[in-house]
Amino acid sequence: MSKRDYYEVLGVAKDVGDDELKKAYRKLAMKLHPDRNPGDAAAEEKFKEANEAYEVLSDPQKREIYNRYGHEGLRGAGGGGAGFGAGFADIFGDVFSDIFGGGGRAGPRRGADLRYTMELSLEQAVFGTTENIRIPTVEDCDTCHGHGTADGKPARECSTCRGSGQVRVQQGFFVLQQSCPACRGRGTTITDPCKTCRGAGKLRGEKTLEVKIPAGVDTGDRIRLTGEGERGERNAPPGDLYVQVQVKPHELFERDGSDLYCTVPVSIVTAALGGEMEVPTLTGRATLKLGEATQSGKVFRLRGMGVKPVRGGAVGDLMCTVVVETPVHLTKKQKELLRELGESLGEKKHSPQASSWVDKAKHFFDNLKQ
Repeated sequence: MSKRDYYEVLGVAKDVGDDELKKAYRKLAMKLHPDRNPGDAAAEEKFKEANEAYEVLSDPQKREIYNRYGHEGLRGAGGGGAGFGAGFADIFGDVFSDIFGGGGRAGPRRGADLRYTMELSLEQAVFGTTENIRIPTVEDCDTCHGHGTADGKPARECSTCRGSGQVRVQQGFFVLQQSCPACRGRGTTITDPCKTCRGAGKLRGEKTLEVKIPAGVDTGDRIRLTGEGERGERNAPPGDLYVQVQVKPHELFERDGSDLYCTVPVSIVTAALGGEMEVPTLTGRATLKLGEATQSGKVFRLRGMGVKPVRGGAVGDLMCTVVVETPVHLTKKQKELLRELGESLGEKKHSPQASSWVDKAKHFFDNLKQ
């Protein structure tokens, strides 16, 4: 049976570049890989066909011969077989990584990243602060100097993997590399372990770190401390520590981005006649001027009294929402005075919103009757 055109197999044009060729093959190899299609003979055959096509087209010399003479020209050039060319070795590592979750050339793993949640007051988050935190850590055992052996000397090289920590396993026409089962990837074996650390070479402890919190942070922001995470294996680099910011609720203010919000209770007298009120800000006191007939829910903006964002930008504002309070625990005389006031305010012009609402409600009920 005649072979399919190699460009057709990989789904590329004849003038395809090296990067696009590699990308097309990689996508096809991942789709047809035998480990993703167990027992599918057709997929395995197509996988071999794609390998053969890529081996030829990724080699400039073989590709030139194929472009001139086709499959017949490759018979005398040692090409077109099912073997793997030099280019295939590089791309196989990428495919292997995607399918199995790790590279074909495994080595000591980098330490894991750690997360620490730090609670801050609103003031600390807005103005910045420096805090000390204690986190768990893993340090070398003092008894064995980190070797894990009873005599404190370096452990012996693993005879199975010869100290590499990796072994090769044959699976079909693939040669896979994985952690050595004898030493579990450490590359060494310990026959007489240290009694203090039980052969681990490490002991758990705690350490204190100073964390500088920049001004303007908010809940959800993270501060990265490079190299303060979990230690890596066999001298691999450590992970990082991420300090997650959590701002505690404030008794007066709520924050939304760079703006602050607060509720200001106002007496009915001040709301009606107007006046000045002293309101709190994060930097001290401010004066709020209320005009006559101030309604409940009115918002006053104090510019520049908010938060300066940690990533830059203009300082936010403080938004003060007025809430007119109804007087409570009235004396008999105060109740009489309110009744007199109410009788004198019977005209609609003193309660425009209420009058408008009553008219709308009446119109609504009239429509229901129809």
